[in-house]
Amino acid sequence: MLTLVAVVEYPAGAEAAGQRYEDTVLALLGRHGGELERRLRGVGGQCEVHVIRFADRAGYESFLVDPERAALRAALGADAPDTRVIEVHEV
Repeated sequence: MLTLVAVVEYPAGAEAAGQRYEDTVLALLGRHGGELERRLRGVGGQCEVHVIRFADRAGYESFLVDPERAALRAALGADAPDTRVIEVHEV
């Protein structure tokens, strides 16, 4: 099991587009053995934090190169969110 935390930041003025992108991309997790455990939005709406689990690293890697995900991100261009992913474990 692979557990990740994604910190997603939206460019100023692109919050709505970024949130729609995340809605669509997070729905793709299942096809790669992933599951969204928690989705939290910052009070100002400019960032989100996601807790995501994958059955294995291969699933995460296939999610990263999913053609639909790549096309959605390319369509946003400069309005695409900036995402930092951290691998975590229970303590």
